[in-house]
Amino acid sequence: MEIWINPACSKCRGALTLLDAEGVGYTVRRYLEDVPSQDEIREVLGRLGLEPWDITRTQEAAAKELGLKDWPREESARDRWIAALAEHPKLIQRPIITADDGTAVVGRTEEAVREALSRSRE
Repeated sequence: MEIWINPACSKCRGALTLLDAEGVGYTVRRYLEDVPSQDEIREVLGRLGLEPWDITRTQEAAAKELGLKDWPREESARDRWIAALAEHPKLIQRPIITADDGTAVVGRTEEAVREALSRSRE
């Protein structure tokens, strides 16, 4: 199991606390420092079953500068969104937890973190 975090994020810290309390093994990726490539973002999106606009923090300053709210949310624009996430990792929703069964969740709630845990224990 891997968790993409921003240490300054309270949701990320909460997810780590829950994982620690459950005693599970995981790898931390500080994705603002160890920026995911476009291919890694595509892989995580596949595991999440989501599109890039679904995991984009549209209220961030970079999103506003790029005008993301006006970008089309369709297949033809997918690569443009992925490129923006790779270039501006702060736009990636967090934490993202990849489960051992090949899926992933955006762990913003305790329920989502527990879902990743259950998928990794099966």
